[in-house]
Amino acid sequence: MHSDRGGHYRWERTDSASLTRSMSRKGYSPDNAACEGFFGRLKTEFFYPRDWSNSTLEHLMAEIDNYIKWYNLKRIKISLGAKSPIEYRL
Repeated sequence: MHSDRGGHYRWERTDSASLTRSMSRKGYSPDNAACEGFFGRLKTEFFYPRDWSNSTLEHLMAEIDNYIKWYNLKRIKISLGAKSPIEYRL
């Protein structure tokens, strides 16, 4: 699990789940640029344009799952030669 030095590092659950921890240096987002970029796009393309006020947690989780599938299978990236991430890796 990677963190930008957030408080969730204190969670005992990370230890009990045997998760490997990594942490960015303070104020240095390039340590995890790929994830920072993905979550920025997730918020801009998926989360902010929609009204989530009447959604359940289950609905939100299902929609995030759908977005990630779409992102990996269908979303074209010029930096990947105009391919989706899955197409690029095949």
